[in-house]
Amino acid sequence: MSHLSPIDALLQQEDALLFPSFDETTAYAVGSALRAFALTRLAPIAIDIRSGTRPLYFSALPGSTPDNAEWARRKANVALRCHASSLRVRLQLQAEQREAWPDAALPTEDYAVHGGGFPIRVAGCGVVAAIAISGLPSREDHDCIVSILAAHLGLPMPAATP
Repeated sequence: MSHLSPIDALLQQEDALLFPSFDETTAYAVGSALRAFALTRLAPIAIDIRSGTRPLYFSALPGSTPDNAEWARRKANVALRCHASSLRVRLQLQAEQREAWPDAALPTEDYAVHGGGFPIRVAGCGVVAAIAISGLPSREDHDCIVSILAAHLGLPMPAATP
């Protein structure tokens, strides 16, 4: 078994979690599953699922703050703009010794390069939406999304998050 670099492992996750279609009903199902998962763990998160033009699902769980909603919005913006998970964007920028701003032109008031933003890809279409959460440590935010998307798609967990 070959050892994947952290960036390759994240890319493998993104490639594996491909939807056949995605609409408001799917956003609600995924968001609701993520909410139920987080509630059982008493995770104080905000969940934000959005397309490039409008919100599709939002939930703020007990213990979350308005700041969590803002962080989730900014992480979703990264996934929508870069067509990559916000964690992968962070690792790529670090590997290149670059900063989100000004190097990558991702101003911090609208973009957060921390784990917890994930692109929603549809087969034959590409990225159509993003899902983001905030409230846990960066990799835990990312892992929550990956586990729920894999479960929703009936897939085994893809490569482990580095």
